[in-house]
Amino acid sequence: MFTRHSRVMGIYYAGADLLLALISFGLAYELRAHLASIRPLFPLVNYPSVVALAIALWMAMGALAGIYREVHEEDLRRVFLDPFKVGLGSIIVLFAVVFALNLYYVSRLLLGFYALFDFLLMIAFRLAARQFAAPLRRTVAGFRNYLIVGEGPEVTEIARTLEAHASYGVRLSGFVGAGPAAPKAEALAAGLRRTYPAFALAELPELLRRQVIDEVIFSVGKEELDRLGDAFLVCEEEGVKTRVLLNFFPQVVSRVYLERLDGKPLLMFSPTPEDEALLAKRLLDVVMALAALLILAPLLLLLAALVRLTSGEPILFRQTRCGVGGRKFTLYKFRSMRPDADLLREELAALNEVDGPVFKIKNDPRCTPIGRFMRKFSLDELPQFVNIIKGDMAIVGPRPPLPEEVEHYERWQRRRLRMRPGLTCLWALEGRSQLNFRRWMELDLEYIDRWSMSLDWEILLKTIPVVLLGRGAS
Repeated sequence: MFTRHSRVMGIYYAGADLLLALISFGLAYELRAHLASIRPLFPLVNYPSVVALAIALWMAMGALAGIYREVHEEDLRRVFLDPFKVGLGSIIVLFAVVFALNLYYVSRLLLGFYALFDFLLMIAFRLAARQFAAPLRRTVAGFRNYLIVGEGPEVTEIARTLEAHASYGVRLSGFVGAGPAAPKAEALAAGLRRTYPAFALAELPELLRRQVIDEVIFSVGKEELDRLGDAFLVCEEEGVKTRVLLNFFPQVVSRVYLERLDGKPLLMFSPTPEDEALLAKRLLDVVMALAALLILAPLLLLLAALVRLTSGEPILFRQTRCGVGGRKFTLYKFRSMRPDADLLREELAALNEVDGPVFKIKNDPRCTPIGRFMRKFSLDELPQFVNIIKGDMAIVGPRPPLPEEVEHYERWQRRRLRMRPGLTCLWALEGRSQLNFRRWMELDLEYIDRWSMSLDWEILLKTIPVVLLGRGAS
């Protein structure tokens, strides 16, 4: 249904999750207290800051994952997936903070119990909410009556959607013609449960006075909009909300927003996610990158030593790549090839196994033995957590291309440069080395069009087994 309606429900879900988090910590403490024989437990008075941190992390992770942005109780998959994403991400960050700050008094078992209880209670709440979704939504938004202005198949489609959400308190009151005559109600009733009354545009002022109408949806062409100025003014004077179906613009994937420039209304079409949402993604990327560097520090030192001992210096491979909007930056990797690998590229050009401007050889002879092992498990990519902290990259996003590759992009492929590049993306799940160049580009654009924090988590969780099973870059 309408996004705003779902966001109101999201506020209720967030409040419920906050309460469940408090209950979970209390249950976890009681359970851990009964296991004092394992190791003495510090009194609860020592835990207020830990409780606040844990609950703040859970709520922030839920907000960042987008589970409160649009609530769909009918989606059973999300009932289990949303708590899992929030619980996994939060407990990783929480443990990282506890270790980093050396909070010796905090019981690790207590935190584990807390994560388990909160995960189970979130699922139980969502299963219960599915049973009472309709009355709950009616309680939140009440019954709302709609009028649709316009004619044609789009009007019927909107009416069909409103009917499908009748259990949420949505009621269709009728149709209004965009011209002097009333539309034919029978013609608009195709596929609807019943025939609704139809009115002429001149009847709209009187209709709004004598009936309870909460919102009017305009589904008209751009030529008709010029003639509907008075109708919009009538709705505004009556305090009735209006919505306009923007199906006459050529944009296919852009999101539409209304902004104001010194009071002047501007309609904005954005082919990429908005900055406010990407700010949340950026904050989470920094936290996770810092945690990864802290946890993986011994492995990083070991890999650096192996590269140095087996093939000398330099340990890191530095390469110019293109970031957001084509901005150039220096990408870091553990060196997996001979120091003179770039000089040998022209000699090996005939062995390239990938179409398009990308250069890739499955068993590249320039790879060192340790380099081939690192590439198999994507270990050579670990220094890019530094790129993430610097702001050059994200954890999830299109891979950063070489400037010479970008020079050969077709125009439709350049939109992938408008998202911060990342360590992994949709193509990683299909096997990056097995994709042709066009499919690679299509998956990157699909990621941009579908982007949400929830999708980032889905990709990240599916990438883990790909890496552990050694299906990284060849």
